[in-house]
Amino acid sequence: MDPEFELLLRGGHVIDPKNHLNGLADIAIRSGKVAEVSEFIGASRAAKVVDVSGLYVVPGLIDMHVHVYGGYEGWLFPDQHALPNGVTTVVDTGGAGWKDFEDFIETIIAKSITRVLAFINIVGAGMTGRPEQDTNEMEARPCAEMIRRYPKHAVGSKSAHFQGPGWESAGGAIEAARLSDSIAMIDFAPKPSRSYQELLERLNPGDIHTHLYAGHIPLLDENLVVNEYVRDARGRGVVFDTGHGNMSFLFRNAIPAIGQGFPPDTISTDLHKSSRMVDTTMPVTMSKFLVIGMPLEEVIDRSTRIPAEVLRRPELGHLSVGAEADIAVLERMEGNFGFVDSLRTRLEGNQKLECQMTLRAGKIVWDRNGISFPKWSDV
Repeated sequence: MDPEFELLLRGGHVIDPKNHLNGLADIAIRSGKVAEVSEFIGASRAAKVVDVSGLYVVPGLIDMHVHVYGGYEGWLFPDQHALPNGVTTVVDTGGAGWKDFEDFIETIIAKSITRVLAFINIVGAGMTGRPEQDTNEMEARPCAEMIRRYPKHAVGSKSAHFQGPGWESAGGAIEAARLSDSIAMIDFAPKPSRSYQELLERLNPGDIHTHLYAGHIPLLDENLVVNEYVRDARGRGVVFDTGHGNMSFLFRNAIPAIGQGFPPDTISTDLHKSSRMVDTTMPVTMSKFLVIGMPLEEVIDRSTRIPAEVLRRPELGHLSVGAEADIAVLERMEGNFGFVDSLRTRLEGNQKLECQMTLRAGKIVWDRNGISFPKWSDV
């Protein structure tokens, strides 16, 4: 008789916030889907058994702010930088505009093991330098049309890096989101002619402000207290995303805000060539929040279930029976570690997350220490 399951992960500590799981459990996989989750599943029922004792088994991580399209000079291939870090879904944030989104699908999205979603840039030419400042390229209707044309891949619109005085970029992205019944992600630089408070007032429930803890964002007032209008925006349903990046995460902003009960809604890396060199991978970024004091289950929740819901992809971010078996197996290491922010200041901590194994659609695509392979002497 053939085994019921192709793969069985045994003995791991499962954290699945959507299903309120936080304890030891086995996970069985069949045909790329989660087939069973229970305290004990017999080894004889599976063709392959992997012992993950001492490790955390969580839904595949969702990094909702990355740059993986070639039009932008800082782009990175998704698979090599996502899968080794437990990330099974990434969201490119505006690398492609509405003029070149179809090229993005053909050259990157269709060829990646990682699930690649995207916010389409309000600028037709996307992140190709000077055109991101060209207000003539900021057209809401063609951006919205492209979002509607490719609902499998596009989750909404993106505004970023605009240095002009007006609302052409942020306002255009918000309009494109309204026209396409989607969401907008805004990377915003306050100017005398357009304030951060005004931006938050313009955003609809579900829209996202990214780079929450950046130095140029007035999240805190002169007394380092979270501004009340920011809390009001969250109360209306505006989403606040980490978007760590190379220049957009300061401990001096994050630590006071989190201490006042203002954590990010979603944890993300803003991964690109420069930020990768200061190790802004998902496990490291998640570790920073762990060291600051966020409980592990909450860190996992803001890296799995909540991003899936924000992106309107409720099928992702959990380990329910029948869900695609996107899984990250993480180790919580203890020791002396240092973590760096965008000002190149250091936070010391005694714990750090590291990905040991990644499954994408039920297949092992990363195994740091080869725990799924037989010993050479047994072959």
